Order: sequence, then C-alpha cells, then structure tokens
Amino acid sequence: MNNPPDLALPRFRLSAISVWHRNVLVWRKMLGPSLLIHFGEPFLYLVGLGYGLGLFIGEMAGLPYLTFLASGIVASSAMNTATFEGMYSVYTRMVPQKTYDSMLATPIDVDDIVAGEMIWCATKSTINATAILAVATLLGAVEHWTAIVAIPLAFLIGLCFAGPAILMVSISTGYEFFSYYFTLVITPMFMLCGVFYPTRALPEILQYIVQILPLTHAVQLVRPLIVGEVPTDVLLHISVLLLYALVSYYFAVVLVRKRLIV
Repeated sequence: MNNPPDLALPRFRLSAISVWHRNVLVWRKMLGPSLLIHFGEPFLYLVGLGYGLGLFIGEMAGLPYLTFLASGIVASSAMNTATFEGMYSVYTRMVPQKTYDSMLATPIDVDDIVAGEMIWCATKSTINATAILAVATLLGAVEHWTAIVAIPLAFLIGLCFAGPAILMVSISTGYEFFSYYFTLVITPMFMLCGVFYPTRALPEILQYIVQILPLTHAVQLVRPLIVGEVPTDVLLHISVLLLYALVSYYFAVVLVRKRLIV
C-alpha cells in the first residue's frame, strides 16, 4: 500500500547550499565544453536567425530584428537551461546514480535537495543568459547598459522553470517521459510567448492564453532592458514568475518526498 504524501510546507535551510555547491564542483570538471555550448549556441541563433531573417524582416516592433530576437533568446534560454538541468541532470542523480540516496544518509533532507537543485538550475540559467548577452553585445544587438539587469532576472526565470522540471522528474518513469513535457509545454511557449515575434500577432484567443504562461512575462521583463527602457507592469511580471517558482517548489518537494522516502 502506497504511503500518503507528506504535505507539510518545505523548510528552506542553509543545507541546500551544500547541494548547490556539490553541483558546482561537478560542473567545474566540465567547464570547457559547458562554456563552449553557452557561447556557441546563442551565437548560431543570433547569427543564423538575427542576421539571416533580419535581412528580410528589418525591424520588429520598432526594434532591429537582431535586438528583438536577442532579448527573446535571453529569456527563452534561461527557461531551456533550467528545464534541461532540472529534468535530465536531476533524474540522473535521482535514479541511475542514486546520488540523493547517499545525501539522505547525511543531515540533508529532501527539502534541501530540491531547494539546492532549483538554485543550481537558476545559477546555470544565469550563466547562460550572461553568455548570450555577451555574444549579443559583440554582435551589436544590445543597445543600453540596462541589459545587465537581465542577468539577475535570468536567475528568477531559472527558478520559475526549475520547479516544474523537478516536478516532472518526481513522476517520471524514464528519460523518454520528458518528451511529453517538452512537446506539450516548453516548445509551445518557445514558439508563442514573444521570443520571435510580438504576441499581438497571435489570434486573439491565444493572446489571452499566453498571458498566463511564465515565458511571456519573462520576455516582457527582459526585452525593454536590452534597449534601455523600463519594463511596464514590473510587479505583475515578477509576481507571476515568483508564483510559478514557489508553487512548483512546494509540489516538487511533496512528490520527491513520496518518491525518495519509503
């Protein structure tokens, strides 16, 4: 008979930083290839789409298309980085490697593990966003120093998407399960939430739907900063991202407790 889930609110303790630090030490061993991906992928996106399509499009929403695209890629890459790390890496540590079983034999508990992993996912999102901003600046897509504010925002975006990713891990039966999440959730957001074109170009019903999706709010925060403008409805956008992060953190902790604690 299955044990009922532990619905207690998560406790955040400094032990979560130990989980984060462990991941940093592992990542340092793969620093070279990782940084190459962080810089190489955005370079291909921005050159291939920004310059290629930009030659035909010219401007989008009053911005050079390269600038428009760069701001969208900053936000969407933070989403993708947190999602990949939160699903594939966390599942690997949870199931094949059984890293968490070893951690649970120490004073670290499930709440610490989930919090530490979310912070690590957000950290990787920040590293990725910084790389993209650097490439975009070199290509002339960044028009103002306020783009720097997008870096801490990338951390918040990473937190927002890390929770749902870990939640998927908690109910996953294997790596192939993640294809459903990417196909049904991540890819539609990537295509519809304003990364490549303004959301007002969508049919009216879709314009309403995308307003409840977190990537829309992430893009609307980041894009004005790239060109030196103050985002509108800042509190609304940040509140939506925080709400997604906190709610998904709670449910991820509840379900990971059920999976790891027998």
